[in-house]
Amino acid sequence: MIFLIITVAMLITLFLLRRHQPIGIAILAGGLFIWLCTDPKLDELTGAAVQMFTSPRSYDLVGALYLVICLEIELRKSGCLAGMVEALSRMFSSRRFTLAVMPAFLGLLPSMGGARFSAPIVQEASKGFEATQEDKAAINFWFRHIFEFSSPLVPGMILACGIAGVKIGDLIVHLGWLTIVAFLLGWIVMVRGLKQTSLTKNTVTGEEAKRHNWDFVLSLTPVIANVVLMVTLGLQASVSMIIVVVAMIPLLMLFNRHVSVKEVFIGALDYKMFANVICILLFVELLDTTGVLALLVAAFESSPLPVPVIIGFLSFIIGLLTGISQGHVAIMMPIVAGISMGDLDLVGVAMVFGVAGQMVTPTHLCLTITVDYFKSDFFKTLKPVLLAQIPLSLIFIIVSYFTWEKTFF
Repeated sequence: MIFLIITVAMLITLFLLRRHQPIGIAILAGGLFIWLCTDPKLDELTGAAVQMFTSPRSYDLVGALYLVICLEIELRKSGCLAGMVEALSRMFSSRRFTLAVMPAFLGLLPSMGGARFSAPIVQEASKGFEATQEDKAAINFWFRHIFEFSSPLVPGMILACGIAGVKIGDLIVHLGWLTIVAFLLGWIVMVRGLKQTSLTKNTVTGEEAKRHNWDFVLSLTPVIANVVLMVTLGLQASVSMIIVVVAMIPLLMLFNRHVSVKEVFIGALDYKMFANVICILLFVELLDTTGVLALLVAAFESSPLPVPVIIGFLSFIIGLLTGISQGHVAIMMPIVAGISMGDLDLVGVAMVFGVAGQMVTPTHLCLTITVDYFKSDFFKTLKPVLLAQIPLSLIFIIVSYFTWEKTFF
């Protein structure tokens, strides 16, 4: 019964998206349908709202997202982003490579709001190509997440290893090859086929080249600084971001890249996007207060299916529902640990299929942010992502089948 309810809820969400309703409203409507079908109680609705508004994580997330937009405005208005793209184009002699590498590099920044940071870089690097808004949105979204399997900075991986009793280095060795496969699939599906227009190549003087190189350094400085502050000092994303955003203002002025402070902090108030984020966070809390996630776990645990299949399906569904790596990890890894503590194979299955679920769902904030930025069609954006994600999952299944160290069949 619970699977039927969830299926109908997702259909409601997809229908509303087809009717061009805001993503947050569409997702919350699906959540309200789930609530109505599971012995609805008013205190479940109020409880979900209270949990969301009292959770430090909610404020950290919204604050970090706002500050990422501030940082993007600083770098865009100062000309640093455009200069960085020019510098990278000279380094690699290929804007296609820049298109793929920059969102991937910025994906190392452990912040969901980072999708908003890499989006304008993709927008800039796509000049000179016949790329639709959906093409650019898909590139930004896909390549930003290829390090989900190999970066020690990804919060989901840190949490997974802590719960399941495996070393981060071991898990990276076990799954790291998927990052290469994800890059290649993204390149084949999204980048290789882009047609380059007859763009006249501008002659760059030595002085301009020097300025572009400094733009490159100035653009990467806040990314590196955030990684250091979050990982080395353990600061929250919002705290780290406010330090970096404020520090960048005098730094940009020092290098003669002036920006308006008012334009930075007022221009970052994207109310539509914040409303979508709040609706998604409320939906996730509603899943918890209604007990839907607990019912899903119980349904799969009583199934006669092999354990890896159960773990894979359940991880995918929870990833689909929550759209957050920490979400599916926090729910699935205790189950994995209970079945076989320290088992890399089962941890790998849970991680890969949880990520697969979050890559194809409108509850994923990075996808919401990306679609909002590029004003792209949700379904047309999702199509190339599916064309890359399906073979990625199939390749993992095939490799796992032939290399599985312990059998639960």
